[in-house]
Amino acid sequence: MTAVAPGRAVANPSPMGRARRRAELGLILLVLVIIGSAYTLASLGLTSSVPADIGPFVAVIGGLLLVAHVAVRRLAPDADGLLLPLVALLNGIGYVFIVRLDPDLAALQATWTAVGIAAFVGTLVVVRRARDLDRYRYTFLLIGLALLVLPLVPGIGVSIRGARIWAAVGPIRFQPGEFAKIAFALFFASYLVEKRELLSMATWPKFRPLLPDLKHLGPVLLAWGVAILVMTMQKDLGSSLLLFALFMSMLYVATGRPAYPAVGAVLFGVAAYGAWTQFDHVKTRVRVWIDPWPEQFDRGAQTIQAWYAMAWGGITGTGIGLGRPDKVPIVESDMIFAAIGEELGLLGGTAILVAYLLIVGAGLRVAVQSDHAFDKLLAAGLTTLVGFQAFVIIAGVTRLLPLTGVVLPFVSYGGSALVANYVLIALLLRISDGNTKRNTRQQIAHQQASGR
Repeated sequence: MTAVAPGRAVANPSPMGRARRRAELGLILLVLVIIGSAYTLASLGLTSSVPADIGPFVAVIGGLLLVAHVAVRRLAPDADGLLLPLVALLNGIGYVFIVRLDPDLAALQATWTAVGIAAFVGTLVVVRRARDLDRYRYTFLLIGLALLVLPLVPGIGVSIRGARIWAAVGPIRFQPGEFAKIAFALFFASYLVEKRELLSMATWPKFRPLLPDLKHLGPVLLAWGVAILVMTMQKDLGSSLLLFALFMSMLYVATGRPAYPAVGAVLFGVAAYGAWTQFDHVKTRVRVWIDPWPEQFDRGAQTIQAWYAMAWGGITGTGIGLGRPDKVPIVESDMIFAAIGEELGLLGGTAILVAYLLIVGAGLRVAVQSDHAFDKLLAAGLTTLVGFQAFVIIAGVTRLLPLTGVVLPFVSYGGSALVANYVLIALLLRISDGNTKRNTRQQIAHQQASGR
């Protein structure tokens, strides 16, 4: 096999790449069987008949997954073989439950899935080497800030359920903040790569140095502070929490200093207390989290109905289509994990958790294998976005944390989050592809040197 130039997609993958693509295709076929079976069971549970459109349904889902697989095979042939099948499984299970809950929303989710696959392919086509994005540091910062501010623009921003996080352009309504998170991950990775050595040196305060000179931390603190301020104005504290976790995790990976997450946790505690004392909707969520029963017919109904749903599901679940998740308010987005817990039981909920853990493990493996600091930081940041978002919403559903306004990645109803997360996975696959190509070139060079 001949060596390839860095950053170029190749038609002939390495032996590891070929093995990964075969495994990926096999897992996608298995996922297609699981999704088709779940779709059939949902119809049997609701109507006691096999769905008439099972053939077209499987064909469309299979076609979309095949397009994504062929794109990876052609554009990132040496990338990780586990990420795409896991994402397909979560997306498919989520779609089946949305069909079961609201067929009208399912049609929209199907459209957004196609758009997400197109964005996935487009990202692989445009981004041929992840580290090339390093040069557009402040461009991504401006894009992220502009996307966050967009819902506040009169005539464009839309307020739904008290949160002004939506933007409407003609008939299209989306959440710009979902794409802003990726832009901020790119900015943080680029800036921290350049300043990581300075940020690793503790010089402040003079009597007990714990942090670096604040001028080196200023730009990222400013970007983070503005983002948090805007999200607070939008009453989107769930995304604020997610952005905070992104910032802290990438700062820790860049410097290796535990002082950063320690100080960050204290600052977050202060900010959380301030939000609890100043914002009525935060007070309500904390009050419902502590004891929802006094408001069981109002604010607490969502939490209580989710408890009943998961308790009724037990270990094995009631079966898809045989439960009553429709009794849970906003179940298709905020509480879809409760629907899964009811109809698939503890085993099904655990399977979803394992899928997210595997995605996080694959993403962290990509980060560890990266020899370029930007790739390493970006992979760690993108993985944090998926893993922490899944943790926050599942913890909210199970009452480990107060419920926030984030969605369950790839599973909940929501086009903006779905498209943004497909872009995120494409970037992880691009970094993984580059890692394998680099290792292959090093092995070839070592073999050639040994041959001399």
